[in-house]
Amino acid sequence: MGSIRKAALGAICVLAAILPAFGQSEPNLAGKSVRMVIGSAPGGTYDLLGRAVARHIGRHLPGNPSVVPQNMPGAGGLVAVNYIYNVAPKDGTAIAISNKGVAGAAVAGVPEARFDATRITWLGTPFTETSVCFAYNSLDMQVRSLNDLYEKELHVGSLGAGTVATAYPRALAALLGLKFKLVGGYAGSNQIYLAMERGEVEAICEGIDGVVAKRPTWIPDKVITLLLQGGAAPNPELRGVPFIIDHAKNPDDKLALEFLYAAEGIGRPFFAPPDLPPAVHAMLRNAFDRTMRDPEFAADAKKLGFDPRPENGDYLAALIKRMAATPQPVKDKVIELTK
Repeated sequence: MGSIRKAALGAICVLAAILPAFGQSEPNLAGKSVRMVIGSAPGGTYDLLGRAVARHIGRHLPGNPSVVPQNMPGAGGLVAVNYIYNVAPKDGTAIAISNKGVAGAAVAGVPEARFDATRITWLGTPFTETSVCFAYNSLDMQVRSLNDLYEKELHVGSLGAGTVATAYPRALAALLGLKFKLVGGYAGSNQIYLAMERGEVEAICEGIDGVVAKRPTWIPDKVITLLLQGGAAPNPELRGVPFIIDHAKNPDDKLALEFLYAAEGIGRPFFAPPDLPPAVHAMLRNAFDRTMRDPEFAADAKKLGFDPRPENGDYLAALIKRMAATPQPVKDKVIELTK
């Protein structure tokens, strides 16, 4: 009898675990409108990508809802994230794209970031990014490699506080002793490119995609020398270019460099409100993943000048969790260096 009771009890436990799943209805967005909130003004990279995803993701959502882009710029993308986190409905009808630095702003404790970056529902990114520092080749150039940069000064164009062109070389100089000398007075990276061609400055630190877009022949024609690369991981297309995180002098400096370059790994993040019902969470994650694999989306993105190399929501969530776990003294050091 004891074995019969045990078997019956086991069957009851199995049914108790299964029945709730049958009771949960799958979300269906038929007849509804989904908002694609874009945390920037019209016309930029985030806007173009947000609208591209909006054109295609509806096919991959149950009920094939219409997806309507809505620009919500402000505070470097934080206005849009604050809305999604604190106000937006949790029924699958609100998703967003915003600046790659918003998660770092929250982790750093920026007062305007009224959200917990580790609780956001991260859907994924169409591509991650790689930052490079490169020098314009000339007959009298002194810095031809990363090793040279430890010994010889390199004049690098600067765009002012908080920009990649300033923050990265400044932080690398402090953390690793690289001899960057910042040269300011430029309003945009295009001006620095022209200054390099005129011999006014020797180098710049910028995303590799920016180099390809502005001067597509510079890398294949060896007009420039790529001195280093940085990001969440080495870019497989830049074999032979030193991955700067590997050159950290100690564990704390490595953590600092990983924190510094984490936004490159975040890329162009898409996300949804926190604490979604499990079925809605799975629906949005799956729809984003299927959109990234959709040949029509890929063709659309390439027409806009993008080459999708997507990472999913699990990847983004794990990366941002590592950012948040960075010891506070290390965060404070990097934040001070990049002001």
